[in-house]
Amino acid sequence: MAESGTLPTGFGELEVLAVGTVLLVEALSGLSLNSLTILCFCKNPELRTPSHLLVLSLALSDSGISLNALMAATSSLLRVSHRRWPYGSEGCQVHGFQGFATVLASICSSAAIAWGRYHHYCTRSRLDWNTAVSLVFFVWLSSAFWATLPLLGWGHYDHEPLGTCCTLDYSRRDRNFTSFLFTMAFFNFLLPLFITVISYRLMEQKLGKTGRPPVNTVLPARTLLLGWGPYALLYLYAAVADVTSISPKLQMVPALIAKAVPTVNAINYALGSEMVHRGIWQCLSPQKRERDREQ
Repeated sequence: MAESGTLPTGFGELEVLAVGTVLLVEALSGLSLNSLTILCFCKNPELRTPSHLLVLSLALSDSGISLNALMAATSSLLRVSHRRWPYGSEGCQVHGFQGFATVLASICSSAAIAWGRYHHYCTRSRLDWNTAVSLVFFVWLSSAFWATLPLLGWGHYDHEPLGTCCTLDYSRRDRNFTSFLFTMAFFNFLLPLFITVISYRLMEQKLGKTGRPPVNTVLPARTLLLGWGPYALLYLYAAVADVTSISPKLQMVPALIAKAVPTVNAINYALGSEMVHRGIWQCLSPQKRERDREQ
């Protein structure tokens, strides 16, 4: 982290402002789309199904990521004038915990949706409420558990190179960091990615014989891999080599890519669904709401 009164090493005022602007656009885009999705789920009874509960969980977690990005964007814009992280050390820990918990919940919710869709379309029994609620409860409990561990000493939250957001401190190449990283990455990235890929691959094999699958079976896995893969590569490199050999600007690229995931997820899971799309239209259409009340 740069000292108070100075800009971070490797960044000029224009670059800090550019990063803050990108984060602001990503935050507002993801927050607006996912908030609209949540609103429609709450107002449209047709969407209150076990399968859509999993999508609601994803929208909630992605809204949390967007709120985290909004805080980072505000910090970036304030950094140009104040030249320091404006929320103190405790604020950094809270920001790191909130961001990490919602990121893990988003990744695991995507895997839960993939499994739920396979269960719904490829088995004779539909997803029931008990299973869906249990999945959502497990996703959030597991995410909170892993995000709490750095606060307890296994892993550590600290500022990213720009000093405007907080995440896992990958600058410490010690046993504490590497043991936490590899354990966490297996259960919260590799395993969910495996479940997502296998679930959609089995759907393609089963439903491809009778026609086109009813959902996009390619984009979810690509979003996980391309959205969070750069972060995973950066952390892996930090665990085995000197991360300072990578320029601070390049180290910020995975964060900017990841903050776009909530927008992509909203477009794929919510706006890409005919039923959800119809529900959003009903929420936005005053005439439709008036007819519903009259009925």
